[in-house]
Amino acid sequence: MKPKTLSIGDDITQLVALALSEDIGSGDVTTNTCIPGELHASASVVARENFVVCGQELVAYVFGEVDLGLVYRPQKLDGERVSDREIIGSVSGPMRSILTAERCVLNFMQRLSGIATQTAHLVDLIEGCGARLYDTRKTTPGWRRLEKYAVTVGGACNHRVGLFDAVLIKNNHVDALGGDVAQAVSRCRAAAADGIEIEVEVRSLEELVRALEAKPDSVLLDNMTPEQIRECVERIRGTSGTEVVIEASGGIGPETLRSYAETGVDRISLGMLTHSVRSVDISLWHDTEE
Repeated sequence: MKPKTLSIGDDITQLVALALSEDIGSGDVTTNTCIPGELHASASVVARENFVVCGQELVAYVFGEVDLGLVYRPQKLDGERVSDREIIGSVSGPMRSILTAERCVLNFMQRLSGIATQTAHLVDLIEGCGARLYDTRKTTPGWRRLEKYAVTVGGACNHRVGLFDAVLIKNNHVDALGGDVAQAVSRCRAAAADGIEIEVEVRSLEELVRALEAKPDSVLLDNMTPEQIRECVERIRGTSGTEVVIEASGGIGPETLRSYAETGVDRISLGMLTHSVRSVDISLWHDTEE
């Protein structure tokens, strides 16, 4: 398995600083009063259920931000599946610092691993189909790059990062132009940077026909049944000279996911990859005094 890597940029350093500040504040009064400053120890990050690991580089970074004297040694790669009671990594250094960093470290890894785990489960559900899963912008404010990274760790793909890196003409945009989807596409194509994808959202076969005339790069079939989507796919594939990418979204869940993937669409975007996730259970077990 090729390991996934997470670059720690300004967005993540600011998020970690905020997380540590809100948790530690002026200092960990419990740890600093009852744990001797000279005490050193080691501890293990341990899975308490089966899941897909995500966030190892972030965990190492958080420990280092609390105390440069803490050394974190991962024992699993992001993307690896672990079982209950399996050790994910270990940390050693001042006991005070280990205890102070514990909650922030676990909060990050539990949520990111939860996203990776749910994503991997949904990817498994459509194995053998031609469709790929994509995320959306329905992310936790400030966490977008982390959560989208976790989606890739789980085996799915990233849609646009924000409003700046791809064009998605939604029905509100078209309605604001009096229903003229061709005008919306032409205006975006004239102003957008070279190579940027232009996608149009459609809600019916009739809207699809009008959208195809505008020659977008991709179409998003929104809140349709698998039968309606199959009909749209046949129309698109049967249109001479059309190589548009076909995406389905809206009202799709685990129970219906495979039926949508079997319609012939290229991709399926799911907000639930990031907005409806249960954090996994991870503990920090303190091992030995050094």
